[in-house]
Amino acid sequence: MKLIIRLLIATLAVWISANVIPGVQIADIKTALIFTVVLGVLNAVLRPILKIITFPITILTFGLFSLVVNALVIMLAANIVPGVVVGSLLSALLFGIVMAIVSWFLNLLAG
Repeated sequence: MKLIIRLLIATLAVWISANVIPGVQIADIKTALIFTVVLGVLNAVLRPILKIITFPITILTFGLFSLVVNALVIMLAANIVPGVVVGSLLSALLFGIVMAIVSWFLNLLAG
């Protein structure tokens, strides 16, 4: 049950963030749910590999390059899921930041 609640909170965070950030479009809430699942799988599988590969650059940029890695994973998920459009790397970067803030706030409200 807790997993379903977390999935719904993450989906709501994706939906809200897509409506706030220009350059990111999600067709409907069902597409947002699918996008959330794909993003979760990519974050679990691909992101650790990318973090290891980009570790030297991340150290040189004091961790800021990890935001770029996150944006690239978001763009990859958008290319996989039909109905999701991410216009640019900057849009994906802002989307990731806003999504993290909204998700944190919604999790705070949910308890």
